[in-house]
This record gives sequence, structure tokens and C-alpha cells, in this order.
Amino acid sequence: MDGDFRTQFVREPGGLKQHPALVLNADYRPLSYYPLSLWPWQEAVKAAWLDRVQIVAEYDEYVHSPSTRIRIPSVVVLRDFVKPQKRVAFTRFNLFLRDEFCCQYCGSRGDLTFDHVVPRARGGITSWENVVAACSRCNLRKGSKSLRQVGMALRKTPRQPGSEELRNMGRRFPPGHLHESWLDFLYWDAELEA
Repeated sequence: MDGDFRTQFVREPGGLKQHPALVLNADYRPLSYYPLSLWPWQEAVKAAWLDRVQIVAEYDEYVHSPSTRIRIPSVVVLRDFVKPQKRVAFTRFNLFLRDEFCCQYCGSRGDLTFDHVVPRARGGITSWENVVAACSRCNLRKGSKSLRQVGMALRKTPRQPGSEELRNMGRRFPPGHLHESWLDFLYWDAELEA
């Protein structure tokens, strides 16, 4: 039996990636929307065992030890509040999220890279205010020229986003898989329509 489990684990390593747990802050909001704050089920079980989280929803499946049987958590809430960061890190991912994963010149959504609006060759710096998401085609077309020289225009002026703004932007891009037990916790703080 033990050997069968090991063989199955080696053949299906993705099997342990199933059943992620949605992680909520102590105020019952996700730590992040995009990427969605998820833990592997093993981390959720460990945190529950160490009394660091409260389990608020569970999957139908169980995990077993020689002496214990536990339902796999699907939603956990941290016992201690984690203060959200105020400063937004300048990363490629956050830049693409700010620009809604579309080219800021033509609006296309595939094959993204980033572009310096004022080219570095002309003294442009790498900052929130000078870097935008761009598709490869537009980036090559612009090269190290100014927007006026190539007759291109930006869809919106680049600027540094606030942490709450970026968090709200992430809510527009739900992951491919949302377990039904997560839905009540993902959008409860959204403004209701009258």
C-alpha cells in the first residue's frame, strides 16, 4: 500500500496541488486578489494544526495520519491581521496589472513586454511614470524614438498606482478555477448595485 502511494505520487505530482485553500486576512478579505491568495492544502492543514488560522469552509475530501482524520480546508482566515503594504513594488507583474495586461499603444492583449515611453537612449528612466506594457510589434515599431516621431499615442498616461487601486484592479482578473466555497469571500466587499 505504501509503495502504491509513492508510485502514484511520482506519476501524478500535480495531485498534491489540488484542493488549494483561499487565505483570508483577519478581516475576511483575501490577502490579494491577483494573484489570488491561495495556499496548498498541506500549508492550510499545518496552519490550522498550529492554530494560526480558523477554518471557515472545507472540501469533501479528507487527509489521514495514523491517528487523525481531517477534512481538507478550502477557506481559512488568519487569526492575526496582516497589514497590507502601502507601497506598490515596481515589478513587471504589477506593471502589467496596472495596464490591465494590454498594450498601451494598440490595446492588444498578447505577447506583452514593456517599453520606456521616453527611451533610455534619450535619458528616460525606469519608473512607473515612464514604463508601459507594450506588445512586441508596437515595441519594435517605436524602438528608441519618441512617440511623436513614430506617430503613436498612449491609451492612458502612466503613473504609479496605489496599493488599493492595484488590489481592485486584480479583482477584474479572476483565476481560471474558483471553488464554490470561495465565492462568498471574494466579492462581498464590492459595491452593490441598486
